[in-house]
Amino acid sequence: MSDFENGPLGSFSAQNSEAAAASAGNIRAAQPLPQELFTVEGVREADGGQVARPHVGYFRDVWRRFCKNRLALVAAVILAILIFLVIFGPAISGYAYEAVDKTARNVGPCAAHWFGTDKLGRDLFARVWQGGRVSLAIGISGAFISTIVGCIYGGISAYAGGLVDDIMMRIVEILISIPYLIIVILMSVILQDKSLGTLILAMTITGWCGTARLVRGQILQEKSKEYIMAAEALCVSPFKIITRHLLPNVMSVVLVSITFDIPGYIFSEAFLSYIGLGVQSPETSWGALASLAQTNFTFYPYQLFFPALMIALTMLCFTLIGDGLRDALDPRLRK
Repeated sequence: MSDFENGPLGSFSAQNSEAAAASAGNIRAAQPLPQELFTVEGVREADGGQVARPHVGYFRDVWRRFCKNRLALVAAVILAILIFLVIFGPAISGYAYEAVDKTARNVGPCAAHWFGTDKLGRDLFARVWQGGRVSLAIGISGAFISTIVGCIYGGISAYAGGLVDDIMMRIVEILISIPYLIIVILMSVILQDKSLGTLILAMTITGWCGTARLVRGQILQEKSKEYIMAAEALCVSPFKIITRHLLPNVMSVVLVSITFDIPGYIFSEAFLSYIGLGVQSPETSWGALASLAQTNFTFYPYQLFFPALMIALTMLCFTLIGDGLRDALDPRLRK
C-alpha cells in the first residue's frame, strides 16, 4: 500500500466507498413503493383527444337558454294550448259557430254551452275559437308579410347607401307618418270590400316600415365587417351578399321582431273590428265578438269576458316568448 493510500485522503475515500456500498445494498433490499401513492399531475396522453365539454350547436344552445326562462316557457305552453283549441275547438263544442238557436238566447255558461250563448242563441265556445282562427291568421300573416317586405327593402337601402339610402328612408318616414286607420278606411271605400284579404292588405301597406328601419340599422353594422369585404373582393353580386350573408346574420333580431309584431296585428284587428271596420258577419273574430258583446255587457258580462281574455292571453304569450327569444338569441349572454 502506498503512502497516498495510507494518508488521511485515502482513508476518507475508503470510508465513502463503504458507505456508498452499504446504501446501495439497502436500496436493493427495500421494497418498491405501491403505485397508489402516486398521482399523475397534468394532462394524460390518453385524454389528449377528449374535450372538456361536448359541442353544442347554435340552435340547441338557443333552445337550452330559452328553456331556462321559465316565464317564456310557460307562455309557450299556454300559446300551444290556445292554438290547439283554435284548430279543434269548434269541432269539440258540437255546435256550428253560425248556427242559431232561438230557444237558447243569452244562456250563461253551463254544461251544454261552456261559454254560454249570445243574443241570437249561437254557442260562444265555438264562436270564440272560430274567431281565434281569424285573429291569429291576421296576426301571423300580417307579421310575415311585413317581415319579408321590410327585410328586402331595408337590406337594399342599407347596402346601397348614399343617395339611394336617403331617398328610400324618406319614403319610409312618409309612410310611417300616415295613420293606418285612414288607410284601412280608404282601402274599404276604394275596393268596396271588408273581407279578410282587404284587411290584411290595408294593415300591411305601412306595417313593414318599422321592420325595414330595424333591418337597415343591423345591416349597416354588418356591411363594414371583413367577411363582406372578402365577398366583394371575390366579385359576389350585391343580391347574393344581401340574401346569403347580411340577412342571415340579422335573422335573430328579425325573429324577435316577428314575435312582437304578431300581437300588434291581433290588437289592431280587434280594434278595427270593435269599431266596425274589421271582419263582417257571418265571419267573426275576437274583436268582432267583443264589439257585439259590449252592448249587453251590463247584463251578460261573460259575452265580453271570454273574447277579451283570449286577446289578452295571446298578446301576453307572444310578448313573453319574444322577450325570451331576445335573451336566448343574444350571443353576448352565452355561457
